Amino acid sequence: MTTKTKKSETKAPKAKAHASGSRTRLETQYVDTIRPALKESLGLGNIMEVPRVEKIVLNIGVKEAVNDSKILATVIKTLDNIVGQKSVKTKARKSIAGFKIREGMSIGVRVTLRRHQMYIFLDKLINLALPKVRDFQGVPTKLDGRGNYNVGIKEWSIFPEVDTNQEKTFGMNITIHTSGHDDNSSRQLLRSFGMPFSKE
Repeated sequence: MTTKTKKSETKAPKAKAHASGSRTRLETQYVDTIRPALKESLGLGNIMEVPRVEKIVLNIGVKEAVNDSKILATVIKTLDNIVGQKSVKTKARKSIAGFKIREGMSIGVRVTLRRHQMYIFLDKLINLALPKVRDFQGVPTKLDGRGNYNVGIKEWSIFPEVDTNQEKTFGMNITIHTSGHDDNSSRQLLRSFGMPFSKE
């Protein structure tokens, strides 16, 4: 389903910097351990060439909003709690009569994470949320050919901030954008963070 995002996303409140100016746990791990190791293993001459995570984008499609616009408020509140940042509504670019969708109708929620909030979420995803997936066998190893990684979450209840008493549960798509120029280097980056890839 094609959507467009309100321009206000770029004006979303910035994550509060740590009072001490210190890095997050995962950010410290990247700078002190992962980055030097990747520079050597990838045979790079400059530390600035080492791939890094640039941003993480979360999308939730809310088809139920076609019949009940109020449900978007619940989705936005829950996603905001998960990521610690304000999310925005996504709107339909064109009308689709068969699905009762009109151009401009709010049909989803989106948020883009950078810097501290990006690392905090990645840490939570890898070490708290994914291990809670039932019968978890690891996430797919395939990237998009440009060094970016997409993973689908069927139920957002794997995140600790979600109220498990909610009648309706939603899934989400998570896209991790990296500076890697190829899938191999970006996959090594994510694996170094502890991304639980399935056995290849």
